[in-house]
Amino acid sequence: MASFLTDNDDLRFYLERGIDWDALVEVTEYGYRTPDGFKTPAEARTFYAEIAAMMGELVAKELGPRSATIDREGNQLSEGEVTEGPAMQAFFAALKAAEVHRLCLPRELGGLNAPLALYFLIAEMVARGDVSAMTHFSFHGGMAMAMLAYSIHEGTTDFDVAAGRIASTRFGEYIEEIARGDAWGCMDITEPDAGSDMARLRARATQDAEGSWTVSGEKIFITSGHGKFHFVIARTEDPKGDDAFSGLQGLSMFLVKAYDDLPDGRRVRHVSIERLEEKLGHHGSVTAALLFDNAPAQLIGKRGEGFKYMLVLMNNARVGVAFESIGLGECALRMAREYAAGRRSMGKAIADHEMIADLLDEMETDLLGLRALAATSAFHEEMSQKMALLERFTAGAPEAGRVKAELPKHRALSRRYTPLLKYLAAEKAVEIARRNVQIHGGVGYTREYGAEKLLRDALVLPIYEGTSQIQSLMAMKDTLMGIIKRPQAFLGRMAQARWRSVSSADPLERRVSAVSVLSLSVQQHLLTRTAADKLKTLGGTSPATWKASLSREWDPKRDFALAMLHAERLTRLLADEAIAEILLEQSRRFPERREVLERWLDRCELRDRALHEEITTTGERMLSKLASRRAEVGS
Repeated sequence: MASFLTDNDDLRFYLERGIDWDALVEVTEYGYRTPDGFKTPAEARTFYAEIAAMMGELVAKELGPRSATIDREGNQLSEGEVTEGPAMQAFFAALKAAEVHRLCLPRELGGLNAPLALYFLIAEMVARGDVSAMTHFSFHGGMAMAMLAYSIHEGTTDFDVAAGRIASTRFGEYIEEIARGDAWGCMDITEPDAGSDMARLRARATQDAEGSWTVSGEKIFITSGHGKFHFVIARTEDPKGDDAFSGLQGLSMFLVKAYDDLPDGRRVRHVSIERLEEKLGHHGSVTAALLFDNAPAQLIGKRGEGFKYMLVLMNNARVGVAFESIGLGECALRMAREYAAGRRSMGKAIADHEMIADLLDEMETDLLGLRALAATSAFHEEMSQKMALLERFTAGAPEAGRVKAELPKHRALSRRYTPLLKYLAAEKAVEIARRNVQIHGGVGYTREYGAEKLLRDALVLPIYEGTSQIQSLMAMKDTLMGIIKRPQAFLGRMAQARWRSVSSADPLERRVSAVSVLSLSVQQHLLTRTAADKLKTLGGTSPATWKASLSREWDPKRDFALAMLHAERLTRLLADEAIAEILLEQSRRFPERREVLERWLDRCELRDRALHEEITTTGERMLSKLASRRAEVGS
């Protein structure tokens, strides 16, 4: 039987060996304290492999062949309710029958207690079948997990530490409804004049004399917005002062039920669906505009904590989009490879023409590198979340010290990798889908082969869950602020990278270190220039204040103009460096992975030297132009 798992050796590598499953099993099983849980990593891994194999076959059989039909059928809005196309309904009926929405939920909540890393590997396979189906799939079990995560963070989940289990949780009834496949949820943030700039959100939540909350306002671009359970960011306090970013402090998080189904079959709506967006791609995924008119709401956490609670889920969402991107890229690569092998030109298959062979090789190499970064990022994000939870069960236990010591490392690596991953995976998905169209030639521009659909579907990936530019600014800010906070550590890294680039006995390590030297040199250049510009602004101040200004008083929005200009270029360089380091570590444990590392270095070394040159020698003209524009506006 066809399978999207067994035909993908690289994906199987991560399922079988490339992820530290033993560590994930330990934290997922609460340190093996659960009476009905797995007692050894081997037991758990056998179960995970069975789930992955089942999903690989299900997606290949139930989704892949329906992708074009899902795209054609789309969704319909009639009398205030959304009807999905028959093909999409058939696939989700198969998922419901397989009880896949229970995958990551704890056993005590009726789940299968699988790691999120397994879900992400499955997400890649689903996205390879159809990315719009994957988008909707994420708002089923993913929103049930969000309910649990929010309840834990606000303190409304009770733990039975002795029994190694969750005793109760605030949204348990809703979680079960989603787990059965009878409902799903969504996240409602964007408004007509407020996307990435959340400080401008205007939807309002009000509390009556009895303490009950209602939400009023409009939300747009809401993926799977026809769901029952809505996490809504709404304003409870007005901004203070002139600082535009103070508006974030007045946002709160709410859970809103969009409707209730009555015993007589009627549905009472609390949130109306105003329209479905007519999109370029993702036709199987509902994207809705919603109107809240005094909709009953439940406050999550405390008022004013909405932005904080949004961040609880943001890393997972961005890792998920990266796996979607890889799945779409895998589909595009296979489509291009199959067409190129069968299409003959000038006496041979076009796959054997040098330029096409090189395009296919680079597409495959990109996916190998992205999957390495995605698996590593997913691992550290899950470890950081679950080790924080494991602390509750290990207090006073022998492993308590180890858990506490390892947690900061996983948090730091997750924070480092996630914006790089989301940026590069989304951008490469568009590039790979575009090349697939080109390899198909004229027929790629028609609907017959499906190449154009993949390109349409790919174009949104660098936009939602944080644009590529937002990811770049995050990566730039964290990188440069990290140097400012720990300059000696940065100098040590630079010295070590330079030494390894010339002295390592392993030629591949020398090449990886050379990439790191390029990255660190760029970081040093940007910070040196930033510090020089900062000194110019201190000319009219007392020298006694300079030390504090240079060591502490940094505002990336104000002080990092050159770095912001080059943020995307820096992010590409940082991502290349991270992937090279990950593949080097893999090659030390699995010698067969050396070929993957060598392929990655062959591609990234030249572009990273070019990025280094571009960042260190250009930008003055654009900064001068922007400065002149600001001066004109000021005058």
